[in-house]
Amino acid sequence: MSDNPSMASLGDDDLETWAAVATMLEWLPAALDAQLQHDAGLTHFEYGILYALRAEDERRLRMSTLAQYSNSSLSRLSRAATRLEAKGWMRREPDPADGRFTLAFLTDSGARTVEAAAPGHVELVQQVVFDPLTKAQTRHLGDISRRILGAIRVEGGWQPPRD
Repeated sequence: MSDNPSMASLGDDDLETWAAVATMLEWLPAALDAQLQHDAGLTHFEYGILYALRAEDERRLRMSTLAQYSNSSLSRLSRAATRLEAKGWMRREPDPADGRFTLAFLTDSGARTVEAAAPGHVELVQQVVFDPLTKAQTRHLGDISRRILGAIRVEGGWQPPRD
């Protein structure tokens, strides 16, 4: 660190915490992508798209809703959707209720793909996120994550459906 007083900096404790968070933010997506690429030929982003569609009763969502869930621009989502369509895992059609919107549909093949990929993905998430933590730390991680998300953006991201 520089001793330059005009340069803004974090205090030692905050800097140590930020270094751990920033490193985790870099390493975790790479680990998730590597596992999903190896097991299913998917990126974590693509898995999230298929998973969100699979979680819906009719296995369909508006592309704009998917973009919101995935914190993605419509153009990034569209490029991923094109790759998933090429593999036969999803399809897009104009929304019959409002032609200004496009619906994304999960195909049967896509459902099988996300279901086959889920065990390895869940195992990795369990291993790298939950196993190192106590139950109390897991609850704190959820609380902390939601607070940070709320400080970044008012509207919420994707929430898992409740049974």
